[in-house]
Order: sequence, then C-alpha cells, then structure tokens
Amino acid sequence: MHVATTQGTRSGADGPLAGTIALVAGATRGAGRGIAVELGAAGATVYVTGRTTRERISEVGRSTETIEQTAELVTAAGGTGIAVRVDHLEREEVRALVERIDREQGRLDILVNNVWGGERLIAADLGSGRKSWEVDLESGLRMLRLGVETHLVTSYHALPLLTRRPGGLVVEVTDGTAEFNRRYREHLFFDLTKNAPIRMAFGLGEELRDLGGTAVCLTPGFLRSEEMLDHFGVREENWRDAVKAMPHFAVAESPHYVGRAVAALAADPDRARWNGRSLSSGALAKVYGFTDLDGSRPDGFAYFEEVVFGGKQADVSEYR
Repeated sequence: MHVATTQGTRSGADGPLAGTIALVAGATRGAGRGIAVELGAAGATVYVTGRTTRERISEVGRSTETIEQTAELVTAAGGTGIAVRVDHLEREEVRALVERIDREQGRLDILVNNVWGGERLIAADLGSGRKSWEVDLESGLRMLRLGVETHLVTSYHALPLLTRRPGGLVVEVTDGTAEFNRRYREHLFFDLTKNAPIRMAFGLGEELRDLGGTAVCLTPGFLRSEEMLDHFGVREENWRDAVKAMPHFAVAESPHYVGRAVAALAADPDRARWNGRSLSSGALAKVYGFTDLDGSRPDGFAYFEEVVFGGKQADVSEYR
C-alpha cells in the first residue's frame, strides 16, 4: 500500500495535528487504515486497534493486513502509530485500552469508530432477493454486533476521556449518507447496521454539544479497499483495469481519501458546524480542497444519486 501524506505544506511533527491523540477503532485495513495513516501524516499519535495481528487472525480470515502494519504506516507517514489488539465486543479489553491511552497520554482528542468486518456475513445474500426471515439469523445478528455494538461499547468507555477537554471529535464511519440510505440496502440486517451510525452521530452530537465536542457520521464513496481490489484481481497501482468488469468502479476512491476527510475535519477549528451530521468524503473534499492519491476528487455518492439512480446522462469522469 502507498504511504501518502496529507496535502499541504506541513506534515508529521510540523503538521496541523501534532500533539493530537487519536484512537481509530477498526484500523486493520480499508477505511480505518486510510484514516489512521492520514491522521499520522498530519502529525497525530494514533492508537490503531483490530483483531488481526502477525500472530493471530480474526474471523475475517485475512492475514495480509495487520494492526502492526497499520501502525508502521502511520509512523512512516510522519506520526506515531501504536498497535493494540482489541476485540471491541469485549468490554474489558476496550476499558483496558482506554486506561492505557489515559496512562500514556493523559488525553484523547479524536475517536474514530470504524469497526465492521461484516462483508462475509452478507455476501451470499446480496442480490439474492431473500427476505429477512430467509437469511441466516445468526449471521445477521453477528453483523449488528460487529457494526453497532462495537461502536457503542467503544464510545461508552472512550468518551469520558475524550470529553475531559473541550474540542473532542467523534467520527462514526458507515456505508452511505443519510440521503442515500433512505433507499433499502437490500438486506435488513445490513440496512440497520449501516443506518445506526448515522443516528449515533446525531445523538452523540447532542450529548457533546454543551461539552464543546463534535460528532459526525462519515462515509467513503466506492471504496478501493484491499478486499475490493482482491475481488477484482487488481492492485492500487492498476485499479483502473477493473473498470472493464465494473464501469462504476471508475469513480472508486482509495482509503486515503476518507482519511484525508477525517484529518481535515480534525484540523478545522470550526468543525462544530458539522455536529450531528451525515457527511461523505467526496462532499468534504469540495469544502476542504483535499484530493485522492491521483489528484482527483471523486464524489461517489453524487454519481450514484444522479447517474446510476437518477438517470442523468453523464460520464463518470465528471464525478472525479
């Protein structure tokens, strides 16, 4: 994976987030890894958590990405990466993590709730037309636990530390903006799992408002995660080769793009204007001016809203 830094004249120790302490829960791969690396590129110390280490693989079954790798990428980008194996369904592990951050840093400025790992639980059902009572119940409930309960457990334990100082930022990561997710997401459990963080950000925004904190829900567009690249048989260097098989992939974005969105939010002294809102990487790029690795500004959700579902006649190049 590329190690790219945030855009601007400063990075690392001189970056806008120098001295900032962040926790990215679910940073083994994908959006979580991209967010952690870009926070590091802006100078932050980033605790990265997940269940896959070099010695132990999670139920996701991917040994090619580990939390140690993510921490190393954060450090290589200019920050300080600290890997901690945590199962965010295990409350004592989360409590111990937060106690460690408090002991070592005495503060927490950014919390990113990105735990997911449910792709395998939905793959067989998407496009099948199965009703909610026809899918595997245990898989559906596991999906809710991974994508919703983990976020709640982590917030419960981390927010007392984050709110010790005013100005804390909570980012709930999901799939889909509030507008896009008004459509049914084909699978009831998936629909619930991906809509819950939107409401969580709204509720946490209300609770953090009088404490000087900000909570948002953020979604990447069509994400070129490691798993998605593997699905199409390409790598980041030649990802455009997959457009032949999937034309919509032309609007895909790297994990660094959503990472730059989080870094821009964290560095914005006026970020409270976004409190409680549902945001996307593409929309924030237009506000903050950051780009993806290739210098483009893909806006996946605008493309799907206007072209794929809206019927607008437009070339995908108009959306990046």
